[in-house]
Amino acid sequence: METKVTPRRPGYLPSALRVFDMSTGEMLWSRRTIFMGLIVGVPVLIALVVRLLFSLGAPSPRVNGTEMAGSAIFGLMIWIFYLRFIVPVLGVFYGTSLIADEVEDRTITYLFTRPIPRGSVLLGKYFAYLACTVLVVLPSVIIVYLCIAPVRGSLAGSFIDLIKDLVLLGIGLAAYGAVFAFIGAKFKRPLLIGLVFIFGWEQAALAFPGYLKQFTVAYYLQALVPHAMPNDGIVSLVQSIFRQTPSLGTAIVALAVIVVGFLALAASTVERREYVLEQ
Repeated sequence: METKVTPRRPGYLPSALRVFDMSTGEMLWSRRTIFMGLIVGVPVLIALVVRLLFSLGAPSPRVNGTEMAGSAIFGLMIWIFYLRFIVPVLGVFYGTSLIADEVEDRTITYLFTRPIPRGSVLLGKYFAYLACTVLVVLPSVIIVYLCIAPVRGSLAGSFIDLIKDLVLLGIGLAAYGAVFAFIGAKFKRPLLIGLVFIFGWEQAALAFPGYLKQFTVAYYLQALVPHAMPNDGIVSLVQSIFRQTPSLGTAIVALAVIVVGFLALAASTVERREYVLEQ
């Protein structure tokens, strides 16, 4: 008598990689990618204008009577445009949509009927989010670097900072994406909650003294910024608000805990939650 063999259920990681392969192309050709391209195009446009002005003989900005080199201007652009705006915004718009879009498009049932762990669906889509955002954001940073860094300086002297910046932005995308993946899996209005988090909670917590800033992602990311910020004028006033930072080791451990912890919470939420499709 023949014994019927039950097909073995795919493992968690192989299942996540299957979802990643399926989702990457969809994300790259989605409307969100157009939005992402417009967002990262702004600092590129500004860098091109700045480079043109310098080519026409415009003077460099001065701090304490000393001209800022291109590497310092590049570091300031990384801080203002990428770290404080682009990375959190992309984390919100992509991270909250990983599961919410499937619910809205009524395709979540199709994904969950496949013989794979439900949590691996979220993990695979998270990997696809990381791949898509990195492929768009990091080339933008390199273009800005090539336009700005050679001004009053050399590329060789600031290349190490560029590498650190690329790694920093990748870590930021991973951390914010994990936080908002959990919010997207848990709540019904994840985009609104995410926007309140980055433009409300994080800004307020970082501005006030005390321990509240430890419950933000930006607090740990800013400890990894490789550039020395200007010490005079309006920029100094802004930077003084965010100057209290943890040690490098503390920041790295905290960010790792944020990524792993929130991904685990998000996957657990997807495994247990019953998603009701609205008519």
